[in-house]
This record gives sequence, structure tokens and C-alpha cells, in this order.
Amino acid sequence: MLNVKHLAAGVVASVSFITSTAHAEMFWSDNSISFLKNQNEYQVSENEDVHVITLEHASGHNWGDVFFFVDRLDAKADANNLASKETYSELAPRLSLSYLTGSKLEYGFVKDVFIATTWEHSTLDVSGVFSQSFDNYLVGVGADFAVPGFAYFNANVYQANNELTENDQQLTVVWGYPFSVGSADFMLDGYIDWSSAEADHASDFHFNPQLRMDVGKYFGVPKKFEAGIEYSYWHNKFGIAGIDNESTLSWMVKVHL
Repeated sequence: MLNVKHLAAGVVASVSFITSTAHAEMFWSDNSISFLKNQNEYQVSENEDVHVITLEHASGHNWGDVFFFVDRLDAKADANNLASKETYSELAPRLSLSYLTGSKLEYGFVKDVFIATTWEHSTLDVSGVFSQSFDNYLVGVGADFAVPGFAYFNANVYQANNELTENDQQLTVVWGYPFSVGSADFMLDGYIDWSSAEADHASDFHFNPQLRMDVGKYFGVPKKFEAGIEYSYWHNKFGIAGIDNESTLSWMVKVHL
């Protein structure tokens, strides 16, 4: 039987080996920190005041790419809810099959094909009354697509090894679309996650775009400071069937380091 956890760990180890022993080359990288403040209440966690600080890293290499982020969520106590804190992170390296095979796997709109992996980690504490942590391991295949106007557009299909729930399948689509209105520069980016229903949870859908304006260009530091909004829409959040669809808007600022 395929052990997804061991396979994902093996791919991550292979990426580390390639980068340390082969002629690894970095083409680009971006590191950032964001602050988000919810405009309206979440559906599952109904705290009125929720702050999220996000650290992100993304980089492209001749052997593939890496995306990593960590969210620190701080939900303040209010009249109806206890305070809670959560640290959630994902590490998602992808190994290019073009690099691995030495042959360019490009056809039509497909730019490259990857072995895609993700490690999801979470720790949650609700005022010392309830705590929970988990590690999920995902492995699958991904592809980059050349879509006119988009800075990037990719999709990954995974088999997930979940620690607390039944294993399932996941589809993740990621995009970034830069555009300008007059002298103002914007980035519309985000992702869609869909996971399959299993015996102990419903199918989960999450649509999470951000719209940010480059405000740094007006202070002589373009592409350094952005401000905008994040919209988050869930159906069956956390695989919980029967709850209302969650639709939450947050204000945000982002600083590229």
C-alpha cells in the first residue's frame, strides 16, 4: 500500500539532495509579511475580532519551486466566544519532471509538469480549554500553465494522508493576475482548494482571492508595500456538512522583504 507520508517525505528529501549536490540555480524569490483584520465574523469561529499575521516565501529554481507560509491567527475573546490562537503552516516543494528527466515537458498551454508535495501543520489552543495539532502529508502531480495575462497559473492534484480525518484527494489551483488602472498597479491572486468527501467528513471547497494595490510606488519603493482586501469563501469548512457557507472579507497590508 502506498504510504503517502513516507513518499512525501522522500520527495522533500530528494529536493534537498538535488539542491545541495546538483547545479541548483535560483531564478527568483519573494519573501513577505502580511497583516489581516476581519471585516465581518467567521462562521465556524465566530469571534468578532480576528487578526492574522502571515509570513510567506516563494521561489523558483531550475529543479522546481517552493512555496511556504505560516499563519498566526489571534481571535480575541468576546461576549460569546473564548479567545483562541492558532499557528498554521504549509511547506510545498515541487520537483520539475523536465529537470528530472532532462527533457522539456511542454505542450500547448502546459509549461511544465511536477511531482507536487505539501506538508500541512497546525497547532490550535482555545484559552487552555481545548487544544489540537495535526500533520497532513500530500503528494501528487502538478502543472504550470501559460495563460495570457497571468503572471502564473498552476494546478496540483494530491492524495492526502490526514492525521485526524480519513485520507482524501485534493485539487489546488493557484493564480496571479497583475493589471493596471491608470497609474495604479494591482495584483489579483489567490487559490482554490477542493477536497473529496470521505466517511467522516464532507467535501470541502475554499475560494480565497486577494486584491492588492502597489502603494509603495508612490513612495519610491515599487513592489514593496501593498494594501487591499482578502475574500474567503468556504463550503463545508473543515469538512463539516450542514453549516452555512462562510463568506468573510478582511482588510490587509503586505510588505515584501
